[in-house]
Amino acid sequence: MQRILIALLLALMPVLAFAALDKPLMPGAKVAFLGITFIDTSTEGAYDGERPDQTARTRLLEEKTRQRFREEGFILLANDPIADELARTTNPADCYGCEQRMAERLGADYVLVGEVQKVSNLILAMNLVLTDVRTGQTLRALAVDIRSNTDDSWLRGLNYIFKNHFFKKK
Repeated sequence: MQRILIALLLALMPVLAFAALDKPLMPGAKVAFLGITFIDTSTEGAYDGERPDQTARTRLLEEKTRQRFREEGFILLANDPIADELARTTNPADCYGCEQRMAERLGADYVLVGEVQKVSNLILAMNLVLTDVRTGQTLRALAVDIRSNTDDSWLRGLNYIFKNHFFKKK
């Protein structure tokens, strides 16, 4: 009997963990949005370096993210007090908790970071993570693969994340 209970508990753990990523967010919460980092792991990036169109797409995603969070009633905090540290941080989504510390200094309830990784000109991955600053608990996180390196495909990926996880209507 004990083995059955343990097996059942182990089987349900992933379901319970995923359920934690679907709790309601605090209305009017203060969000420290530290941006979206573009990571080019394609061979093209190694040869050609930074492409202006991809830099512009990253900025487009950041603006759409700010706009959507405001529309959903969140308060986006200015990053001015942490601007120097943020500029020195290569990737706020992968900095051993520096995003938490920066958000805490801003007085944020939540910290939001994202990444777009280019595997090739056809295959890209995008992720967005929202974390509770006080507890460190991940509240929302989703990664999607997108096909084609265009404004439309990048926006489709971001909108999918918003519609199907971050701001899912029940």
